[in-house]
Amino acid sequence: MSLHASAVEMLTAWDTPDPTQDSLRHAVLAFLAARPDGCLRECLPGHVTGSALVVDDTGTRTLLTLHPRFGRWLQLGGHCEATDDDIVAAALREAVEESGVDGLTADPALAALHVHPVTCSLGVPTRHLDMQFIVRAPAGADIRVSDESLDLRWWPLDALPEGSDFGLTQLASAARARL
Repeated sequence: MSLHASAVEMLTAWDTPDPTQDSLRHAVLAFLAARPDGCLRECLPGHVTGSALVVDDTGTRTLLTLHPRFGRWLQLGGHCEATDDDIVAAALREAVEESGVDGLTADPALAALHVHPVTCSLGVPTRHLDMQFIVRAPAGADIRVSDESLDLRWWPLDALPEGSDFGLTQLASAARARL
């Protein structure tokens, strides 16, 4: 199955938690129906991204990155690659790359959707259609800051940094409900 097909299949089957998420689900499905390249960063009008809220083995803390371009604490994640097997694999790959943590495991169920405007690595304004997942870290996870981050830090899942954006707060809420 292609990356694009996996995103469509997941969104089609997703039992959304509320009407807002259902509206986003339909919008992203319509976008993907019109754009076979909609999971790749080269798709200028927008593209699907995969993000991961990494939680510790106790389910009480989350690992956030201080993003160098946005200057705020965010969940891990980013662009899909053509070599990703599916959207879950894309989010998990990004989480491993950005955290340096070995042994991460992804919950394959979609946790939330978040669509936001951004000027990403293409250098032009676009939209990220972010498919968000919950990923568990093993006990004693050793984190390593990558070149995609200014810092990495564990935060209490119920006490995110001041000024956290809606995409992060809704994902943390989904994680608390699921865990």
